[in-house]
Amino acid sequence: MKVILKDNVASLGKAGDVVNVSNGYARNYLVPKGLALEATEANVKGLQREKGVLAARAEKEKADASVLAERIGSMSVSVARKVGEQDKLFGSVTARDIEEALAAQDVLVDRKNIILEEPLKEIGEFPVKVKLHHGVFCELTVNVVPET
Repeated sequence: MKVILKDNVASLGKAGDVVNVSNGYARNYLVPKGLALEATEANVKGLQREKGVLAARAEKEKADASVLAERIGSMSVSVARKVGEQDKLFGSVTARDIEEALAAQDVLVDRKNIILEEPLKEIGEFPVKVKLHHGVFCELTVNVVPET
């Protein structure tokens, strides 16, 4: 079944793409969730009219992400953790902890977009990549400090 995507769908396509999916996936998931429309002639013509609107929206989202990237790039967040002897952490600092530290500074970033190869397990200053939009990345400085 051919459908027109109304929103970006991971591993399927971007908004405005016409893709081929199984009937059940379209009927049971994409259409009821408002993520896609059936690709009828009328809907395809409507898509042609909306392409400009979608492109403008994507450009605005990318510009907003670039502004946020500059803001995050100039920031650093501190995460306090209990430490034992020889400054060993009890536990680790994960993307969720970094998300909460950013939220405390009024910056909302989904933890799925915070790229940590593995959790931080030492005290110190670490650069962490954050993906804000397709092709827009920034680097955040995370300070792991001992809890007092």
